[in-house]
Amino acid sequence: MYTRWAIPVWAIAALLCFCVSPAWAQDYEIEPVLALAGVPFDVSVTGKVSGSDVLAVRVGGETLIAEVEENGSFIVADIVVSSTGPAEIELLINGSIMAEASVRVIPGWVSILPPLIAIGVALITKNVIPALFLGLWFGAFAVHGFSIVGVGWGLLNAFQVYVLEAIANPDHAAIILFTFMIGGMVGIVSRNGGMQGVVNKIVPFARTPERAQVATGVLGLVIFFDDYANVLVVGNTMRQVTDKLRVSREKLAYIVDSTAAPVACVAFVTTWIGFEVGQIATGMQQMDGYSEAAYTVFLKSIPYSFYPILAMFFVFLVSLSGRDFGPMYHAEIRARTKGQVLSPAARVDESAGGARELVPKEGQPQRAVNAMIPISVLISGVLVGLYVTGEGNGLREIIGSADSYKALMWASLLGAFTAAALSIGQRILTIAETVDAWYAGLKAMMIAMIILVLAWSLSAVTEVLNTAGYLVSVLGDALHPGFVPALVFILSAATAFATGSSWGTMGILMPLVLPLCWAVMQASNMATPENYGIIYSTVACVLAGSVWGDHCSPISDTTILSSMASGSDHIDHVRTQLPYALLVGSVGVMIGTIPTGFGLPWWLALPISAGILIGIHRFLSKPVDLEFQTEEGTAT
Repeated sequence: MYTRWAIPVWAIAALLCFCVSPAWAQDYEIEPVLALAGVPFDVSVTGKVSGSDVLAVRVGGETLIAEVEENGSFIVADIVVSSTGPAEIELLINGSIMAEASVRVIPGWVSILPPLIAIGVALITKNVIPALFLGLWFGAFAVHGFSIVGVGWGLLNAFQVYVLEAIANPDHAAIILFTFMIGGMVGIVSRNGGMQGVVNKIVPFARTPERAQVATGVLGLVIFFDDYANVLVVGNTMRQVTDKLRVSREKLAYIVDSTAAPVACVAFVTTWIGFEVGQIATGMQQMDGYSEAAYTVFLKSIPYSFYPILAMFFVFLVSLSGRDFGPMYHAEIRARTKGQVLSPAARVDESAGGARELVPKEGQPQRAVNAMIPISVLISGVLVGLYVTGEGNGLREIIGSADSYKALMWASLLGAFTAAALSIGQRILTIAETVDAWYAGLKAMMIAMIILVLAWSLSAVTEVLNTAGYLVSVLGDALHPGFVPALVFILSAATAFATGSSWGTMGILMPLVLPLCWAVMQASNMATPENYGIIYSTVACVLAGSVWGDHCSPISDTTILSSMASGSDHIDHVRTQLPYALLVGSVGVMIGTIPTGFGLPWWLALPISAGILIGIHRFLSKPVDLEFQTEEGTAT
């Protein structure tokens, strides 16, 4: 009997001893499991420790005393391991080893490969979604371990761990929900004729070529809440008006393109806002010691968005002056003298540029009030929500402490509900048609939300890999914080130009450059409230640089849509817009971004930049011959 059972019993006993760790090891959790060679990292320990115990961590033969954090965990900061490979960590309590863990140390340059892969693949494929996922996959592979098995686990963890956590995060879910609701509202006000009603109120103003251009620019600012809707509505509507007044299609496409994305970028309630705030919040998670709310940071960054603001200013400068330069001048002369709004070699599909979801229902009144009321409810809802959820004595304190996610969710729901109620109550749309319009608007945001989730996931991987820490170790001592916004602007512009996606650029860069900027400021002892303008400028430069690159890129989605909606040859649009965009972008970064990085107030940089643009435009431009201008009243 003994012989029969001895082997199984002892085998089971041995297996249990192998699988079950000692009780003291289960009482403590030691992080991280991954570190970069030569880059400082923190060891955090959670577990039950009495107040009288002395807790220390031993790494590479060096023993360091741990400090207690507010959450009850213990941390040893700025540990450096020079060589790659496994590094053993021992937890000591009162001199006795209580737990052990192994940290895998990898070369620092590996940490920058996920975002570089994302950028590189985006440049090659011109598609941001697979680029972001491949960067995420490689990052998960690096975290799991460089092995054949790690490739498979990296793929599975990329989806099951990082994408799932990105969606499951309550703040992320809030951003997705209110973005969808704002998109749904846009769909309803487009379908019920409200947006077209706003257009109809402004069009009668356009009776001369200059006034037609100004009216187009005003419409571009009025339809601020969505760049796609802006481009499609304004371009298709004003095309007939500008054709009658002999304004070139190239000029129309330029005005449409240079107002749509810039105004959506800086307006505080748009379909962009969820994406922008989400990216800012993700980047701020890695900024230890920085406590401002993401929405507050966005609001404070708006004055530093020199390119979007100056681009809109330049549109009206060109329109009101009746002067142009470069290829645009020749296009305008052709249109005025020959009546050719298109170049002889232009290739245009006149049926393109429409969007079924944005076409008002036939046979129904087009009332501007059906768009203005929901938009007013949306804006006022945000303001009231910020006030209700905030605390403090002054407006700045209240907004700074407010729950912006709640405010935006409340406002977007009320805006969409108001648009639906107006449509159904006036019998413009049935309930089914209203739901279809809402869904069409929601569907238009789907690609952006996929990009956003993948960007969140990639950011989580770079945080585990300590990418920002590596960049700081390389650049921290050599880079002055004042230059960071300008470098970010150029990098964003280059990425957006090559990929054709401003949103993709934001998704890749924002979570990376914000912690980098903060760490560089810390290294220079400038991480203080009086220098927070550098943070705001860095945020603005990611957004502004993305828009600038988009305006210069022939593969940009909004640039293509602007050409289509305006009925312009796409290459002609890019060729004529490029000198204007390059001028405005150069002045913005040289006169605005760089000086403000070194202390110049934004409220001084903006008028100086505008004045310089006026002077350069006057010097370079020539008046378009008005002799062949059509008589007043032909637009009616």
